[in-house]
This record gives sequence, structure tokens and C-alpha cells, in this order.
Amino acid sequence: MKTAIIIGTIVATRKDDRLVGKKLMLIQPVNLDKEPIGEPFVGVDTVGAGNGEFVLFCTGTAARKACNAPDAPIDGAIIGIIDQINLASKLELEKGSE
Repeated sequence: MKTAIIIGTIVATRKDDRLVGKKLMLIQPVNLDKEPIGEPFVGVDTVGAGNGEFVLFCTGTAARKACNAPDAPIDGAIIGIIDQINLASKLELEKGSE
């Protein structure tokens, strides 16, 4: 899983039959500081995400499984909306490894 920001929606009046009824969103992969990484791409929304939300996404076979569409032309799927991330500090990680 990776993180992204939803930057738009895709409206396609004609699309592959296996995508009918699926909401398409434009997602920008980001790091944990929400800085862009790479190019935006289209993902199928499985959780009801909206513009500007910080989300989890997966790609490839995992994306097709998340969409219950193993043979559909899906490269990415939005699989979670991130509410909060708590990171342990480096000091805590070092202390725990003793």
C-alpha cells in the first residue's frame, strides 16, 4: 500500500464494461509529508473518497482484487481514507531495539 492525495475525478461516458458503475479518481502519489512522488494516475475508488483526501492505494493484482474485478483493466485502487498517522521517533525505535 502507498499514500496519495485525491486531486480530481474522471468522468467517462464510455468505458470498458467491467468499469461501469465504478468511480474513477485522479490520484497523486505522495510521501508521508504529502509531497508529490511521481506522476498522477487514475484509480478506482472503493471507499467513497473525495477530492483533497489523503488515501491509501494499491496497484496491480491487489487493485483488481480490491475492486472485485480480477480481469478488469484496473491499474490502481483507492482502498482507504487516512485520518491520522502516528510515527515513532527515531529515539523510541533505538530504545526499543536494545
